[in-house]
Amino acid sequence: MSKEKNELPSSSAGKMEKIVSLCKRRGFVFPGSEIYGGLANSWDFGPLGVELKNNIKNVWWKRFVQQRDDMVGIDASLIMNTKVWENSGHLKEFSDPLVECDKCKRRFRADHIDSDYEKNKKFNKNIKCPDCKGNLSEPRQFNLMLKTFIGPAEEKANVAYFRPETAQAMFVDFKNVLNTTRRKLPFGIAQIGKAFRNEVTPGNFIFRTREFEQMEIEYFIPKPMEDNEWQSVFNYWQKEMWSWCTENLGLKKENLGECECEAQNRAHYSKKTIDIEYNYPFGKSELYGLAYRTDFDLKNHFPDSPYEDAEAKEKFYPHVIEPTFGVDRSVLAVLLDAYTEEKDRVVLKIKPSLAPYKIAVFPLLRNKPELVKKAKEIFDVLKMNYMCEFDDNGNIGKRYRRQDEIGTPYCVTVDFDSLNDKAVTVRDRDTMKQERIAISELAKYFEEKLKN
Repeated sequence: MSKEKNELPSSSAGKMEKIVSLCKRRGFVFPGSEIYGGLANSWDFGPLGVELKNNIKNVWWKRFVQQRDDMVGIDASLIMNTKVWENSGHLKEFSDPLVECDKCKRRFRADHIDSDYEKNKKFNKNIKCPDCKGNLSEPRQFNLMLKTFIGPAEEKANVAYFRPETAQAMFVDFKNVLNTTRRKLPFGIAQIGKAFRNEVTPGNFIFRTREFEQMEIEYFIPKPMEDNEWQSVFNYWQKEMWSWCTENLGLKKENLGECECEAQNRAHYSKKTIDIEYNYPFGKSELYGLAYRTDFDLKNHFPDSPYEDAEAKEKFYPHVIEPTFGVDRSVLAVLLDAYTEEKDRVVLKIKPSLAPYKIAVFPLLRNKPELVKKAKEIFDVLKMNYMCEFDDNGNIGKRYRRQDEIGTPYCVTVDFDSLNDKAVTVRDRDTMKQERIAISELAKYFEEKLKN
């Protein structure tokens, strides 16, 4: 595999470049394998990035699993029996139309560089390579499954695939979950985990990568007799996903949109798909997806119906509504939405529940042992309940600006008065308002401020 540097396309300039720069400079996201020249579209989440990711995942799990009576979770293997992908249709259907340049040999999605390809089902031969202006081949189907081998020999019998979605494990494990939890329809199975797709045209920072993380739900419902039965559940999850975007992620409603996928653009298993879109610097594109998968998957995996209605004494294949949330795209949308340039500072106005650090603790001066000692004592108490940072580097103004840029909601400063009045200065990130709080009241103060 060739080593390439991660480069941001020119179409994503401006705000996106600022986000990429901030992410590397402050420790949110680093280019993967950077000391060896990088690897195309490989990104590593740094100390702040992993905290933001984990906070998003934890809030999602709390909302959609912990606080619901109709949801359970699993954590399945990345590599599954190849028969899973044969029966799910991925080996046959999970592909993209690609064209190849006869000069530079780069490959491109036909529908990405020819806007009429899906409509005409024919590639415009007048279109040249976007990179070198060479001639492009006729489109060929390219499977997106990332292949590997089980065992020491690279033989056909040992071929396996990294999962391209987390969904299939929830279908394959459906009967086990049913037997062990004794759930009745409707109920859902949730999973957070990595997925892999051999994308040919990844790009725009962490928006599209070959390795990514999903938060996914398969919500099983009784076999609908009328369309309005599944549509009502679909509409419910549609509202839930919008609520998640605005209430839990704090995304501005004006930056969000919605698009129903046309039949030719839907996945092979879907009867209806809606994309919830975000207005990225490079244009409006998918943030999350919601699909009605019917009974396609369970029928393909189970020769006999895996569900029986005990009261009606009837066996049938449940149907599925699938809300899918991308973790990496959630991180990107949160960073873009929170990034704010003010007169004399850059601030990430991230929701406190998602912020990597909730509180930063400063001694006013680092060369005064009595201030450092008191600040350390406060830090040691607060860190037991919150992700905190102790910072004594530079003057107080620079420390405030540094914490603003990484989205820390509150800063606590220990000054000389603190030694006498047993109080500290607490500064709010968004308003920059400062108030004096007794050290003995700090735990109660932050419990109230950070309770949501």
